[in-house]
Amino acid sequence: MRGGARAWAVWAVGLSAYIVAVLHRTSLGVAGLDAQDRFGIGAGALASFAVLQLLVYAGLQVPVGLLLDRFGSMRLVVAGALVMASGQALMAFTDGLGGAVTARILVGAGDAMTFISVLRLVPQWFPARRVPVVTQFTGIIGQLGQVLSAVPLAALLAGPGWTTAFISASAAGFFVAILALVALHDHPERRINAGEAISARRLGTDLTTAWKHPGTRLGLWTHFSTQFPGTVFALIWGYPFLVAGEGVSRGTASTLLTLFVLVGMVGAPLIGVMVQRHPLRRSWVVLAVVATNALGWGLVLVWPGRAPMTVLVVLVVALALGGPGSMIGFEFARTFNPPHRLGTATGIVNVGGFVASLITILLVGLILDARTGGRTDYDISDFKVAMSVQYALMAIGVVGILRTRRLVRRRMAAEGVHVRPLREALAARGWFSAERIGKS
Repeated sequence: MRGGARAWAVWAVGLSAYIVAVLHRTSLGVAGLDAQDRFGIGAGALASFAVLQLLVYAGLQVPVGLLLDRFGSMRLVVAGALVMASGQALMAFTDGLGGAVTARILVGAGDAMTFISVLRLVPQWFPARRVPVVTQFTGIIGQLGQVLSAVPLAALLAGPGWTTAFISASAAGFFVAILALVALHDHPERRINAGEAISARRLGTDLTTAWKHPGTRLGLWTHFSTQFPGTVFALIWGYPFLVAGEGVSRGTASTLLTLFVLVGMVGAPLIGVMVQRHPLRRSWVVLAVVATNALGWGLVLVWPGRAPMTVLVVLVVALALGGPGSMIGFEFARTFNPPHRLGTATGIVNVGGFVASLITILLVGLILDARTGGRTDYDISDFKVAMSVQYALMAIGVVGILRTRRLVRRRMAAEGVHVRPLREALAARGWFSAERIGKS
């Protein structure tokens, strides 16, 4: 039965795999300063670790989407968990750059298999009316993995040390792999929901058809614009920015990263309900999230010197809305593509935010190195200059959203679905007078 206790149990198993995947993904963020000391590297080299991880993740999204349509969620979740656990085990014992690079490649590859596979379970196990909210819950509760990296993993790094911390993360990965193998089911009626064999012709057709639909590209630009500020902050540069730039303690930085997750957990269901009730206004929610991220960073960047704690909290709250906002991109993919092509379309959408993230992470690292000559004694002014690069990515994303939204509405109109301009819709609800609308 869709939406019953069994559905929630299966979803919880998939969600646990995603939580641990986020732990692996963000582990380098809290270990960034330790990694610089362990491997004797500067900010640019540290950024290249995260960029490589995200490059692997983003590069595998479309192939993994095709594999997901063919082999189902359970197989890919198990494989992803094993690959990430192996990468963390390697990171625990390596003391050379080669081993560290290989470890992050494995983490990126396993991570690529996890999220869209868990996301695929939602429409299989829940009725359509619940999908937007459950999708939001999936994305944001998964960010508890960031709490695991910001608190217990950070504590292990500060206490027992590097090897114990990463071996513990690896053990968590192997555990969820076993759990998924035992308890995960792709569909209420069958354990493995396999699709047709992949042929070159079908691969090209599915990929081309999904990409050509402007709704898929609107999802990609949505994900591109909303996801990267929070990912850049959580994955690598937030912790150094707070500790080395703003001068807060490691404990306070961990608390702020935990607040980032908790605010997102509150915002996710609110945005999910909003999308569920007003599906034709989703893009406006996305644009509001982008504006909130821009204003949050703007307040910090224009503040003279180091910002007070209140301003840092405002920044964290603003960035926390990016995760729920990015989930709207997957809603675009789901509603504009048939079920047999959903994995492919979801993979395309998921590329957006991580491409933006890896570009931003690399640019921030390069700017910091250029300003400090490769040293790690950062000043808040160095971070302010480096973090300003995010506005260029936001601008590109907004242009992409506005352009593809126009194409989507044109296609919907051709199919007989008319989307009234927002001002007309608000006027119909009595929010604005017709006279005022006419003058605007």
